[in-house]
Amino acid sequence: MPPITILIDADACPVKDEIYRVAERYRAEVRVVSNAPFRIPDSPRVKRVVVSDSFDAADDWIAEAADARSVVVTGDILLAERCLKAGARVLKHNGEEFTPASIGGAIATRAILADLRAGMDGIGGGPAPFGKADRSRFLQALDRVMVGMRHRAS
Repeated sequence: MPPITILIDADACPVKDEIYRVAERYRAEVRVVSNAPFRIPDSPRVKRVVVSDSFDAADDWIAEAADARSVVVTGDILLAERCLKAGARVLKHNGEEFTPASIGGAIATRAILADLRAGMDGIGGGPAPFGKADRSRFLQALDRVMVGMRHRAS
């Protein structure tokens, strides 16, 4: 059975260090996909994938690599949808899991919020700051997904 691979949409990922620790514990492969190089741990399981800076190049690489043995970490809803269709498990940075049942609602909400932002003429706050509770939820969710995938493989 091939190892589980964690694919990180790395350009805006605040939980890379947590992913490296969990991946080591489960002996998972990690691909850090970005438009610019990031420092990665010195580990044969962790590899940097630097793609071109063209629009969606990182998303395209991740979507093509995703399969039923992958965990994708991204906040990008449209990328999440593509990866779910490939059979991957998908987690947001705050630990929320995208599922086939939830992705439609997430896409609809994204469209509604985009329309609202367009009508606000630059007024608004943006997402809440990423905190310790988000990091903790992410670690719990990643651990739960890794255990589930390990059991499904046996």
